[in-house]
Amino acid sequence: MITADCPSAPLLRTSVDLDAGHGAVVAAVLRATALGVVEARLNGVPASPDVLTPGWSAYEQRLRYAEWDVRELIRPTTIVVLSVGNGWYRGRMGWLGMQSVYGPERAAAAELLLTFEDGHRQTVVTDEHWQAASSGVLSDDWYDGQVTDTRLLMPADAHLAPDDVWTQARVVDFDPSVLEPYIGPPVRRHEEIAPTVVGRTAEGHLLLDFRQNIVGWLRIRVQGAEGAELVVRHAEVLEDGDLSVRPLRSAAAVDRYVLSGAEDVLEPTFTFHGFQYATIEGWTGTDESAVEAVKAVVVGSVLERTGHFSCSDADLTRLHENVVWGMRGNFLEVPTDCPQRDERMGYIGDLAAFAPTAAYLFDVRDFMRDWLRDLSLEQEKAGGLVPIVVPDVLKYETGMYTPPEGVVIKPAPMALYHDGAVWIPWALYEQYGDLRFLEEQRRSVADYLKLIEDTLNEDGTLTEGFQLGDWLDPAAPPEDPSAARADREVLATACMYRSVDLAARMARALGDDEEAERRALVADRIRQGFTTRYVGTDGRIRSDAPTVYALAIAFGLVSGAGARAAGDRLAQLVADGGHVIATGFVGTPFILHALSASGHTDTAYRLLTQKECPSWLYQVSMGATTIWERWDAIRPDGSVNPGEMTSFNHYAFGSVADWMHRVVAGLSPLEPGYRRVLFAPRPGGGLSSAAARVRTPQGEAAIDWSIDGDRIRAAVQVPEGTEGILSLPGMAERTLAPGRHQIEERVPVL
Repeated sequence: MITADCPSAPLLRTSVDLDAGHGAVVAAVLRATALGVVEARLNGVPASPDVLTPGWSAYEQRLRYAEWDVRELIRPTTIVVLSVGNGWYRGRMGWLGMQSVYGPERAAAAELLLTFEDGHRQTVVTDEHWQAASSGVLSDDWYDGQVTDTRLLMPADAHLAPDDVWTQARVVDFDPSVLEPYIGPPVRRHEEIAPTVVGRTAEGHLLLDFRQNIVGWLRIRVQGAEGAELVVRHAEVLEDGDLSVRPLRSAAAVDRYVLSGAEDVLEPTFTFHGFQYATIEGWTGTDESAVEAVKAVVVGSVLERTGHFSCSDADLTRLHENVVWGMRGNFLEVPTDCPQRDERMGYIGDLAAFAPTAAYLFDVRDFMRDWLRDLSLEQEKAGGLVPIVVPDVLKYETGMYTPPEGVVIKPAPMALYHDGAVWIPWALYEQYGDLRFLEEQRRSVADYLKLIEDTLNEDGTLTEGFQLGDWLDPAAPPEDPSAARADREVLATACMYRSVDLAARMARALGDDEEAERRALVADRIRQGFTTRYVGTDGRIRSDAPTVYALAIAFGLVSGAGARAAGDRLAQLVADGGHVIATGFVGTPFILHALSASGHTDTAYRLLTQKECPSWLYQVSMGATTIWERWDAIRPDGSVNPGEMTSFNHYAFGSVADWMHRVVAGLSPLEPGYRRVLFAPRPGGGLSSAAARVRTPQGEAAIDWSIDGDRIRAAVQVPEGTEGILSLPGMAERTLAPGRHQIEERVPVL
């Protein structure tokens, strides 16, 4: 690792002359990594479209390196330049303002491997012979933005700079044993979005609307007076005719530029923002010229879209698109809770709620294997305790989840947030049929189960430990999002049961029948304890809240008459509440599934299509283009929720898309990896049609149904090598062979 002794983002340079007498270069590979983030250029040309390399991992135990094919960029003399930003390694992290969490200085390492046609190899590595200089990137931070003086040395021009502006690079101590190649995909720029001009703010700043809440930055092409300044501010929503920046908390989200006097292309690639709106202070062109000169650049991990949904209700289709955009914005290196404020962390609980939806919408196999590796490493480092976030930056921050120094709290499972160690790999296995998710997480799951068993009461319930509960139940006051209707002990015991039950299925899938049986006995003990302690003789579950019934039904904690009673009570609570949402992070992913599974699909549809606050379509009616953190992030009067946490891009409540795929469209795996496919649409909610398709390991599975009068028509695609099961309302199931099928039936009166 090498660095430069300068306050700005360092530039590191070397000149490579090809070894003579060996013919042409037939292969050239550049490997690069950083304590921070690094961009590499060869003779001024980017080595790769990747940005934010090497991303965020459990740096103490694992630092990834990128590998790029650069043969087309090699010349007889090639100038290699590395520019290094703070990134997650050294930037500000957490709401308490931690700085340089992982280390005091940024640095980079690279290795250029050249292979000639005669087999000769030439290797160039970063060492003390490289040159170093300060750049025009004066400061860079995830939360606060980037400050750039384009009059100074910029990375794209550094290969041309004379030798007298360079000093000798300094070698930084580094343990190379932590280096690993990427498992997951890189981060890259995706599409660009042109703005519409809203007008000018009261201060005279140009106000732009990109019509979509995105994650990325602005690229601005501008020519202004030398030394003139442009200041770009970002926000997700407007309030009182200007940017609403209070929800960003301490994150400034401001990019500042000093212009060179020539034409500048401004792009802050050492930061990122979550925004739909931006203001530009210092814009001297016409307002209309900004439409061509300014573009929002969408940035995120490279993920291939695999799953789709549409229906005859435009609002529901828009809701599904909001789910997609929320995932795209938050799947940047790690699956974050939000991309805009002073947080942006990989919360396990949020993903535990959303994992089935994520795995359907995009191919996240490598993305998730990479992140789950960090989960395992962090858990192992913590003695088997599952962290709240991955990578676990919160272990350095005494605050909401970490007791003060000297205070000892007995470790105990935290509902949803720890359970994700089991739920997430199972959801991925169910979608892709890839046993690697279970095998690679085997120890993680076993360690978590040991914690569960060590914490269980004699009666099989869980009453110890700190619980966030049904986080962001809409009944909770803005200042206390954990004050939910559902009893925390009931939630914790229910979630613990699901984890042990899934772990038993994991062991069976891995061929460990003895361990599977042992775990099944533990799960049965928890289920009995749940029933005895929390379910009354009248079938009521402690706290009598929608979430407790939803979990009891969806997890199989109640069965037979007990399940019917729970379903009836859940439907009654939803109806009595006016068919608006009454669940938080724990209950929301399961409430529609519980309703439809217990014979109340009509009630589920009324909840899904509700437009009063709080509801999914209320957000759509208020102009949302992603999923909100709070059900009423914007209140009916147009004001922004006064709570300290108010993100407008938070995918957890987007877990509703799983029900839309499985029940509305009717497409789901009957066996892991869609080895058998269930086509079981359950029309309702006034819909006249719906369609879903997903790329499975065997090929595309799809269904497109419509209703015309008393007739239902369905076009079904069954992948090769699989078997389809068609289940239409009120009709006997039928088996479908691989291929396309056109079905038309009379809808029975039910």
